[in-house]
Amino acid sequence: MTEISPKYKRVLFISNGHGEDLNACEVLKALRQKYPDVDAIALPIVGEGNAYRRAGVKIATRTKALPSGGFAYMSLQKQIADFQSGLINLTWQQIQAARECAKTCDFVFATGDVVPALFAYLTGLPYAMFLVSSSGFYESRYIPRWMQALMMRSRRCRQILTRDAYSAELIKNIGYQNTSFVGYPIMDVLEPTGKDLALIANVPAIALLTGSRLPEAAENLVLQLRLCIAIAQEFAPNPVQFRAALVPSLMPKLPELAAQAGWQYTDGKMYHEDLKISVFCFSDAFADILQQCDLAIGMAGTAVEQMVGLGKPVIQIMGHGPQFSYRFANAQERLLGLSVQTIGKEPATPEILQEAAQCIQRTLSDRNYLERCKQNGMERVGAKGGSERLADAIAKILGDLSDN
Repeated sequence: MTEISPKYKRVLFISNGHGEDLNACEVLKALRQKYPDVDAIALPIVGEGNAYRRAGVKIATRTKALPSGGFAYMSLQKQIADFQSGLINLTWQQIQAARECAKTCDFVFATGDVVPALFAYLTGLPYAMFLVSSSGFYESRYIPRWMQALMMRSRRCRQILTRDAYSAELIKNIGYQNTSFVGYPIMDVLEPTGKDLALIANVPAIALLTGSRLPEAAENLVLQLRLCIAIAQEFAPNPVQFRAALVPSLMPKLPELAAQAGWQYTDGKMYHEDLKISVFCFSDAFADILQQCDLAIGMAGTAVEQMVGLGKPVIQIMGHGPQFSYRFANAQERLLGLSVQTIGKEPATPEILQEAAQCIQRTLSDRNYLERCKQNGMERVGAKGGSERLADAIAKILGDLSDN
């Protein structure tokens, strides 16, 4: 264990989004567990910071969920809505909180993109950047517009950490030698709970990933139920089974959503009486569903990355957004490579659903492709253990600071 002087024992964690909070919080928990002398405080810039709250981490200032949900870059309308909801005042309060934290903290761990990195720079403290929102896989070359900005030239930037090895190599090649890839924490939250999913052996199992934001997740589920019908018809007379990984807030809406889709609902199960197909719905078995299903219908962000990291294929279809638009899905396909197939460029029509069902049937019968997905998952997302390795990287920097 790295020895850390008590003089350098408080870390400010800054992150800007649901997935970014999740990653940063896993690193924070690993740091607290392995290095108990290190204290931490969090500054979530986007949303409520619920990942930190669940972990019992002190939050530096008030939080607020803006209309864009952190996706303001996707349209001018979202940007306008955020400004009307108090974005400027909220940002100013967050900057003040970051500067106030600098009086009691010794180091900053910034997770996300240029925004938390800029906040880290404004504290005046030494910092590390975990570029979880950026990857060289998004495009053929990796030189972000802000790469040459002062924050990465600053001597206070002690380390640049990436979400994949390829990105670290590209950044090193343009002169930033303090760059490395040590792991991606999202794979550390997939410990199965042992939940009985009532799966039938030797029958293809498909996960439904609707996303976490309402009302979009509810609309996505209705669309996925229509796809389930097309899939069942495509597989007939052979059976297929479905398991939905849902956020808790969606569960009370299931009777209404089932009726909307022409299905019935009882005791956590949606079923179509005429076609004899069922969808078992869970809000407490996310990891179990990803671990045990063979393929996912993905209309989500982080959950799709996790499925790919497990070496499994994902089929994406479009809803009406606002998060899961074609732009988002296309970027995710570039990021995650061959494991992800996007069907259609618009909200799914009956024809697109039929095409998706045919793609799923082909995919699950292509053994060579399924093997390639396993290798691709390791390359694009990586193995579990990233949280602890990132915690070790922070501890090493703290140790170096104490020696100076």
